[in-house]
Amino acid sequence: MFVKSSLVALSLVYSVAASPVVEGLGTSVPFEKRNGFTSDDGWFDHGRAVQQVVRDVNKHRNNLVNLERNSGRNSFNQGAHIRPIANYSQMKQPDTDDNNYNERRQAVALTEEGGGQYWAGNIQIGTPNQRFYIDFDTGSADLWVPSVNCTSSYCSGKDKYNQATSSTQSKKSGSFSIQYGDGSKVSGPVFTDTVTVGAVAVKNQYFSPVNTLSPTFGNEKMDGILGLAYPSLSNLRQSPFVNSAKSQGTVKSGVFAFKLAQTGSELYLGGTNAALYSGAIEYHSVTGSGFWQIAGASLAVGTKTVQSNLQTVIDSGTTIIYGPPSQVETFYKSIPGSKVYDSTSGFYSFPCSSVPSNVAFSWGGKQWTISAANFNFGKVSATECVGAIAGQDLGLGTNTWLLGDSFMKNVYSVFSFDQNSVGFATLK
Repeated sequence: MFVKSSLVALSLVYSVAASPVVEGLGTSVPFEKRNGFTSDDGWFDHGRAVQQVVRDVNKHRNNLVNLERNSGRNSFNQGAHIRPIANYSQMKQPDTDDNNYNERRQAVALTEEGGGQYWAGNIQIGTPNQRFYIDFDTGSADLWVPSVNCTSSYCSGKDKYNQATSSTQSKKSGSFSIQYGDGSKVSGPVFTDTVTVGAVAVKNQYFSPVNTLSPTFGNEKMDGILGLAYPSLSNLRQSPFVNSAKSQGTVKSGVFAFKLAQTGSELYLGGTNAALYSGAIEYHSVTGSGFWQIAGASLAVGTKTVQSNLQTVIDSGTTIIYGPPSQVETFYKSIPGSKVYDSTSGFYSFPCSSVPSNVAFSWGGKQWTISAANFNFGKVSATECVGAIAGQDLGLGTNTWLLGDSFMKNVYSVFSFDQNSVGFATLK
């Protein structure tokens, strides 16, 4: 197994002074905020949340398929397994607020669908540049955008890559394919071209201009995804963008960082933006093959530790925080008045009058607290709200949690290929 007790012991806490990161020499990419699962009037969008669960289950199923092919099963966490494909129709449970939910969703669809479940910014591909609006995802490793050859209605309204207009494109052998729970795929040929993110330009970057697009993405504002995980998760079996930028010398360091917030969100490539955080960055060694995974985490409610010695994957591609169902059940026993809201998707509710503001993760250093606003996904009744932590088996391992942006919005997050580490700092 890749993650063993000896590796857990290697998950060290160390300050930025012990492992310096180049500050201020990178490039900033502004983000548009993710709307999440809460409507403007404070209601929980249950249907959208279940869609996100299905997408997350299938994304990490695809990751494990790629990891097995690229590195073998000995790279899996203990207890990791490739799940069957999840399907929305199987996971969506009828509940008491379905009729009201459907009415609300129809009323706000035109304003909320565009926000989607991602943090997106602009990139350019080709010569001359073709612009795309992209989800930057630490939980995957490939770049794909729609192609002009995609004639599906799901590609309508999206920017599409036209290889015929780029003087720097090159078609490669092979194909790209990711399967989703509605029976559809995102798939297409393999190309290389110049890809520019902010001021960082990478030549001959592998990507797929997809000819088929899953309905999962059809209603969303984003055009495609740029993966920021390790190469062993790549379906293309090629170097992801940041790794290519480092090897070509277009960034000084193989480091990138996120600030995710209601305003002023950004991806910083090639270092960290010291204007956005204060104090030292607390780093932790990566222990997961392919994933931005760090070990030795504990989860506390106030002064009470409710889970410990956890593996944790940091994933910007989802809003939800996931844990094994039995561990999440134990966690919510420490939240007064909580109860199961959707047993299939793993969501719990609690009294809106007492949203927890003392839930925190720690890796042996500082306690990183999730704010009440980030923990609360919204109302399901006049008195009940839904929490950001859900019990779901993603197949990642028996003791493995996945921390989405409901955690990341509370910290400045740093990802270092150079030091194989993830760091957190206090937001200014």
